[in-house]
Amino acid sequence: MEHDIRQLLAEKLCYRPKNAYETLSDAQLEEAQTYAESYKRFLDASKTEREAVKSAVKMLEKAGFVPFEPGKKYAAGDKVYFNNHGKSLCAATIGKKPVEEGVHIAAAHIDSPRLDLKPRPLYEKDDLGYFKTQYYGGVRKYQWAAIPLALHGVVVLKDGRVIDVIVGEDKAEPVLCVTDLLPHLSAEQNKRTLAEGIKGEELNLLIGSRPFKDDKASEKVKLALLELLFNKYGIVEEDFLSAELCAVPSQHARDVGLDGSMIGSYGHDDRVCSYPALTAGICTPAPETTWVVALADKEEIGSEGNTGLQSTFLEYFIKDLAEGQGGCGRRAIVNSQCLSADVNAAYDPSFPDPFEKGNSSILGKGPALTKYTGSRGKGGSNDASAEFLAKVRAVLDEAGVAWQSGCLGKVDAGGGGTVAAYVANLGVDVVDIGVPVLSMHAPFEVVSKNDVYCMHKCFEAFFRK
Repeated sequence: MEHDIRQLLAEKLCYRPKNAYETLSDAQLEEAQTYAESYKRFLDASKTEREAVKSAVKMLEKAGFVPFEPGKKYAAGDKVYFNNHGKSLCAATIGKKPVEEGVHIAAAHIDSPRLDLKPRPLYEKDDLGYFKTQYYGGVRKYQWAAIPLALHGVVVLKDGRVIDVIVGEDKAEPVLCVTDLLPHLSAEQNKRTLAEGIKGEELNLLIGSRPFKDDKASEKVKLALLELLFNKYGIVEEDFLSAELCAVPSQHARDVGLDGSMIGSYGHDDRVCSYPALTAGICTPAPETTWVVALADKEEIGSEGNTGLQSTFLEYFIKDLAEGQGGCGRRAIVNSQCLSADVNAAYDPSFPDPFEKGNSSILGKGPALTKYTGSRGKGGSNDASAEFLAKVRAVLDEAGVAWQSGCLGKVDAGGGGTVAAYVANLGVDVVDIGVPVLSMHAPFEVVSKNDVYCMHKCFEAFFRK
């Protein structure tokens, strides 16, 4: 009896987040598997922010969304989207309440770490052809050597024509790679720190070895590659100056584990939050409060530029919605609430030292609600208010959604940021929530299928309030 009382008291008073397998019904677990398959297809089709916007627009238009028209008055149930330069996007379903009373925002990002080509990338050295790269975002450079890579992006010609490029995704196509030293000859390289194991200027993409058949030509491999590019795409070397091309892992999303309970892929950060935000919005066609999904670019390099969330595209979108109804755009902004949807670092038992386990997110226990990010003394963090955290807790618990609390490692171990601070700068209540990820920023990241599904359910609960 005494044991039972203690057990009941512990259940009532102690915070112990459960594994999603303990909270989801058999029907929901089956739904999670189906949802994971659709998410994997999205990942494979959306390896860059441009591709993610194209995938999102297809999903939205299939669900009846139409391009947003500034100045137009939209009524409850109207579904619109705004494509911002092809690299970020806002979507909304108009609620029954006036937009001036505020909107519910889910803000995620759709860019991921990668290897960008430099403006003048093509060169030949010792009878091999290469592309010079500049890494984008926080990468561990050694992870990008000796793996198959695909080339994605666009080349824009001076006449305005856009040439889409994807090479290395189809099994019949060649891939690219960054080479590394063999262990037999790596004695000097082994003396480097892990961070310098591969240096930035060594991240050169191997792209060819076949020379042009002309004894008088110099740089025969480079010339042969330029001929190939001209014949296939109609581009010349100068056209690289107005191109956005990058190397990304060529593998597709795969189930991980003998039980298939996880998904391994490139780009979980942050498409594992952006996709559930989008699907939850599409599944909420008649909200009381207008919902807005913002899929942003450039988060990995500070949310800069006119497609990042330090720009005005989200602010102006909400203001235009409000003012189209005759309301005040400024009041619409400050009355709004936002879930900043970005991933958290899952506790890794193989590398426990940088984590403070009691305040870390655990794979499989649902999305992690994160009061603050930043580094050391909360530098660069939004640091959500206790009042808004309480509201979000209540919404998720009322909906029966699995979630947990989680911080980004030990205080002095490092840190990181999200888009939350930039949305909060508009006067919006914001808190971070995201799926825990193992091997974050690696070419192959790992998440739990149930966590992805629960992320969708979190957004659904938020949008329906």
